[in-house]
Amino acid sequence: MNIANKISTFRILTVPFFIACLIYYTPERDYLRFLALGIFVLAVISDAVDGYIARKAKLQSKAGLVLDPLGDKLILMSAFILLSPMSQMEFTFPLWVTYIIVSRDCIILLGMLVIYLVKQNVEVHPSRWGKVTTTFQMFSVIAVLVQLRLTAVALWWIAVLLTLISGIDYVRKGFKILYALDNQRGSH
Repeated sequence: MNIANKISTFRILTVPFFIACLIYYTPERDYLRFLALGIFVLAVISDAVDGYIARKAKLQSKAGLVLDPLGDKLILMSAFILLSPMSQMEFTFPLWVTYIIVSRDCIILLGMLVIYLVKQNVEVHPSRWGKVTTTFQMFSVIAVLVQLRLTAVALWWIAVLLTLISGIDYVRKGFKILYALDNQRGSH
C-alpha cells in the first residue's frame, strides 16, 4: 500500500470519531463541536495531501481510485446527516440540503454498482464538477461547525447547485457507459 492510499485509509478511519463527536454533542459539551471540526479539517487536509502525493509521485492505483472518493463520501455524508435538524446544535443544515446532497451520493454509488454488475469493472474518475462540488460541500460543513450562519447559507446554496449539476453530469456519463456497453454487445 503506497503512502497516498495510507493517507486515504487514515481519513476513512477518522470517520467514526467524527460521527461520535456529533452524536454525543450537546450545548454543554460544546468542545465536541470543536473536536469534530478538528477531525473534519484534518480529513480535508489529508484529502488534498493524498491527491497531491498520488499525482506528483505517480502513485495512482486501483485501491486509491476507490479509497479516496470513499473517504470523501463517508465523511461528507456523515456530516450532512448529523448536522441536520436532528442535531442539538443551534444552527444546522436544513433537511432539504441534506436530502439533496446525500441523494446525489447514493445515486452515484448505485450507478457505480449497476455499471460494475453489467461491465464487471468500474473505474472511478471524479469530474471537475465533482471536485468543485466536494470542495464547496466541505467548506459548507466547516461553516456550520464554526456556526458562521451567513457564510454557511451562502456556501450551502452554492454546494446544492453544484451538487445538482455534478449529479446530472455523473448520471449522464453513467448512461453513456451503459449505452456504449449495450451497443458493443448488440454488434456481436
